[in-house]
Amino acid sequence: MEEVERARRHGTALSCLSIDVEGIDEITRIHGRELAEHAVNLVGLALRRELRRFDRVGRPGESEFLVVLPGADGPRAEIVARRALERLRAIKIEVGGRRQPLRMSIGLAAWREGMSGEELLGQTRAAAAGGRGAPTAGGGAS
Repeated sequence: MEEVERARRHGTALSCLSIDVEGIDEITRIHGRELAEHAVNLVGLALRRELRRFDRVGRPGESEFLVVLPGADGPRAEIVARRALERLRAIKIEVGGRRQPLRMSIGLAAWREGMSGEELLGQTRAAAAGGRGAPTAGGGAS
């Protein structure tokens, strides 16, 4: 909400990226909490390595990350989302003696004048829930 207010005050761009690590409940149930937490921690580490120092990464849920991208308009945010997606696709966890990729839903939305923080988060999460393919502003990837 702070970044939305700052963007409104200064007329700057702002985008938000949502990453939901799918199947964490199943991993926890079958393989234990430790492996599930390890998988989610790998995602957080990969994101922090890919982002700028002033981007904000939060974890509002057990398997969800929100990334706030101050100063990033739609095209710039898409570049960040694509780089993050490439890095996240490289993550594999060992399950039952096999290395498996994590499944993720990724959504991206750009803030527009008059949009509240809640609306930006809602659009970002909706893009992650409904989007498939390459990330685009207002779209999602998996």
